[in-house]
This record gives sequence, C-alpha cells and structure tokens, in this order.
Amino acid sequence: MGGDGQVTVGQTVMKTNARKVRRIHHGAVLAGFAGATADAFTLFEKFEEKLDEFSGNLMRASVELAKEWRTDKYLRELDALLALMDRKNSYILSGTGDVIDPEGGVISIGSGSGYALAAARALILAGRKEPHDVVDSALKITADICIYSNNQITILDLE
Repeated sequence: MGGDGQVTVGQTVMKTNARKVRRIHHGAVLAGFAGATADAFTLFEKFEEKLDEFSGNLMRASVELAKEWRTDKYLRELDALLALMDRKNSYILSGTGDVIDPEGGVISIGSGSGYALAAARALILAGRKEPHDVVDSALKITADICIYSNNQITILDLE
C-alpha cells in the first residue's frame, strides 16, 4: 500500500511529506486514508478498536466500523475514506456505509485515485507482478498528472 505526501486545503498545498499509510494491528494490517487528516486519525483509532474487538478479522472490523460510521451522529460528519488490507483482503470504507471489495485486488482512494487505479491496472496488464513496483510506478504516474498528488511516496509492504 502506498500514498503520496501532499495535503491540500482548497488549492493550496499545506504539506508535502505527510504519511497517509500506516501499519496497524501488530503489522498485520495496512491502512491508508484520503480526506481530512484529523477525521482520518479518528477513524484509524476507531478501526484499531474494532480490529482488537474482532481478533484481527479485517472483514468483520471493516463492516462494524462502516455501520458505526454511518449511524453515529458524530462519526457521520467525518470527511475521509479508508483503504484497508491484510494478506487476504482489501477494502475501501466510507462514511455512507460502503465496504467495497475492489475488483482485481487494486484499491485507490483520494484526489488522484482514478489516475492511480488506471495506472496500476495498466501496469498489471502489461505484466508487472510485484505489488511494491506496481504501487510505486502507479503513484509516480499519478504525481505527474494530478495537481493534488506529489511524488513524496510512502510504500508499506506486508511481511
């Protein structure tokens, strides 16, 4: 899983070296965010609680967080998306209750997500098989196209 480092507010770049991806649950799960940073950190904390509650079961924790996010008055106002993955599954979570299991195992969120998704799919179709290389190349392509993305890339691999 990878992310760029750009944080924007409107049309202004506020930060260029943010870390939008992290390891959680003893390194067994990778999590990334797009949207409002403080909101995403709140959701990360809630998600980690759900992972602990459901013994690391990514699917169950994702569904339970999505339900709470959609129905809780405070959480419902949070403006972020989460990308979550373990060795078997990957999901995109939203505040509208979406738990999306993407086609082809490629997930993408944020302003440059369309570019990154297209680039990753094209790289895979062209024969690139190493996930780390696909993520790196897709994010570099995105940074060259999307004004809301940059090339300060962080990539985390599952061990």
